[in-house]
This record gives sequence, C-alpha cells and structure tokens, in this order.
Amino acid sequence: MKFISWNVNGLRAVAGKGFADIFVELDADVFCLQETKLQQGQIDLEFPGYTSYWNYAEKKGYSGTAVYTRVEPLSVRYGIGVDEHDHEGRAITLEFEEFFFVCVYVPNSQDGLRRLDYRMRWEDDFRAYLSSLEASKPVIVTGDMNVAHEEIDLKNPSTNHFNAGFTDEERGKFGELLAAGFVDTWRSQHPSEAKYSWWSYRMNARARNAGWRIDYFLVSEALAARVCSTDILNDIYGSDHCPVLLEIL
Repeated sequence: MKFISWNVNGLRAVAGKGFADIFVELDADVFCLQETKLQQGQIDLEFPGYTSYWNYAEKKGYSGTAVYTRVEPLSVRYGIGVDEHDHEGRAITLEFEEFFFVCVYVPNSQDGLRRLDYRMRWEDDFRAYLSSLEASKPVIVTGDMNVAHEEIDLKNPSTNHFNAGFTDEERGKFGELLAAGFVDTWRSQHPSEAKYSWWSYRMNARARNAGWRIDYFLVSEALAARVCSTDILNDIYGSDHCPVLLEIL
C-alpha cells in the first residue's frame, strides 16, 4: 500500500495550485491532509475511486484533517476521545483489516511557547490513544507532528533550541512516543540524511533549504519489517510543507 501525507496549509488555496493533478500523479491508496482550514461544504473536491473523510475544527479557517482512501475502512473515528482536544479537527482514525491508520495535525506550541502546557497534555493523551489502538492491532500514524526530533531534522538547531517545535519538552515527548513502540520510518531508512518537509515563508527559507522535518510516518514496531519505501517529496510545491510518502508490503 502507498500512503501520502501533506499539510496543505489551506486546501482551497492549494486546490488553485494544481492539487488535483498532484493527487492523481501520486496515485496513493490513502492520501491524507492536515491544516485543511475548511468548514463542511466549503469545497467539493472528490476523486473517482476514493472515499473521503473530514474532521473540521469548530473555529473557522483553522486546523482540520482529511483522508482520501480507495481501500474501504472497517470503521472511522474522529478525534482521540478527549474533549479538551476534540474541537479542533486534529485527528482521523481509519481501521483497516491489518492495522489502524491515524492522520494527525499536532498542535503548535506557538510563539512565546504560550501553548506549550497544552501541547504537553495533548502529547500524553495522544500517546495513550495510540497505545489503546495498538492493544488491538498495529498502528500507522502520520501527519504534521510539529516537532523536529533531532538536530539533524532542522537546518539551524542552535538558534531554534527554545522555539516552538524544537524545545526539549517537545522533543522529549516525541522520544517517549518512539519508546512506546513506534518507529520513525524516514529516519530508520535514512539515518544520516538531512531532508526537510517544512520551510518558513520568511527570509526565502525554502529557496535556501533552511527547513525542518516535522512531517512523519510512524509505524508500530510490528509493521517495521513491512516498510519498503519512504520519501520526502520536496520537489512538490503549493504549501509551506511538502508531502511525505510511505509504502508498505
């Protein structure tokens, strides 16, 4: 199966920049989006052979996730079952025969780290949610996880040490998630390669490749041997993020 994940930073904007052609060209079995910034009925964007599932934030023009799949799921869940977190459209879970698939848009700690305490609660609750799924069957989780785990995962680690996405607290929580039984598929296959999935719109960052790797595919350890390909598709434009790819046997 082939999976694609992309933070589109506003689906209506990306739809005007060739999204449909990119979608068809990538030819994924499951294609998931973060930061759709939509309310229900604001876009009509369907593709033959795919069923789509949408989780909208209550706040207009904010957050939101979507999953297109041509493999019919056994069940679909929205959110992670914690009321504090489930009003921002941040997660969709599809249950397939052999695994759960979770599309997630992890909250940003924001400038001045004003949402860091909330982010820490999210991290604990999200990890508990994934562990509850894994008690039944293995899990694939993907999306914008809003953290660069190691120094290799961003261009300028020394100047970003205390900024959102590279704090010790956020990196530590990501480490706890991996320790709970998950594998970072890209880093597992590319242990020493620096490649990025997000670039600030400021200071011509993408042209300079001054980026961060904050978009991931994680898999339960039980699925790690089935991973045959991972990629960061940084030649695809339209958002401040690029798509990431996973293929499993």
